[in-house]
Amino acid sequence: MSRIVIAMSGGVDSSVAAALLVEAGHECIGVFMRHGQPALPTAVGQLPVVETTAARPGHQGCCSVSDAVDARRVADRLDIPLYPLDLTDDFEHIIDSFAGDYAAGRTPNPCVRCNQWIKFGRLFDHANAVGASHVATGHYARLLQPATGGLDVPELHRGADTSRDQSYVLFGIAPDRLQRMLLPVGSLEICFVAPGEHPRLVAHRIGGSRAGDIVDEAGRVLGAHPGIEHFTIGQRQGLGIAVGSPLYVLRIEPEACRIVVGPREALPLTSLVATEASWIAAVPDEPFECLVQCRAQRPAARAIVTRHGPDRFTARFLEPTIDAPGPITPGQVLF
Repeated sequence: MSRIVIAMSGGVDSSVAAALLVEAGHECIGVFMRHGQPALPTAVGQLPVVETTAARPGHQGCCSVSDAVDARRVADRLDIPLYPLDLTDDFEHIIDSFAGDYAAGRTPNPCVRCNQWIKFGRLFDHANAVGASHVATGHYARLLQPATGGLDVPELHRGADTSRDQSYVLFGIAPDRLQRMLLPVGSLEICFVAPGEHPRLVAHRIGGSRAGDIVDEAGRVLGAHPGIEHFTIGQRQGLGIAVGSPLYVLRIEPEACRIVVGPREALPLTSLVATEASWIAAVPDEPFECLVQCRAQRPAARAIVTRHGPDRFTARFLEPTIDAPGPITPGQVLF
């Protein structure tokens, strides 16, 4: 059997993943990733304080002190070693990227960066150091050998239960890592900030909120907002203005700190341009039809994809993309 490094968050999914690997006879080495929780100021002029409140009911975060205790209990129960891995500096890059995207008017998905840079990046350094053949996590996705042709590596597939699928956040993993990955089960969520707290985190990281005007498509001022980090494309709630008909966030203009709002039909619906493409299966050079997913909880939709070089492509949807949980949003991942 193999020696495997398993990322253990203390949650159910990674714990079950570890138990399955142990049951299969593998030699498992647990790793708990510590990144420290971001310090957020309570008021102007006060020193930053570290958030230490308990997680909200139903919230599945990771890397807190209580999570470390839970991971230790699971490791002891499974009779496997568990080592803390200090990745504070690496998480700083992820949080800076997260805050920078919001400051630029995009809606980021930091879990993608975490998987790309840390869970299936830095963890391989640790695996190499201890002579492990594979890295495993609790993500709910599948790795399958291609039926014919293509790249000589496993293909990333959606989980059997599409309602729990996590393949969406794994798109950025380098293809040469797939052969050394194991994905027994899983789920994921933003782990470095509590639900609803991201605007305060972003404002702290970028030196203050980016407050400004809320305007309509013609540029008429309808109201004011506390910072562009509070908004995402397609948002309807929390605008603080009323004009007699529903308004949605159509655009975020970071340079002017403006939020442009308008009717539902003005939202981006049919096409997009994507960059930083990671092709982990053989794809044709000519335009091709496939299923495309542009939000973690959105069902995949039919689209025509056209490649433009090694890491850029356009997707033209063959059906509307306005349905919940929201429209096409700059900064999100396309899978």
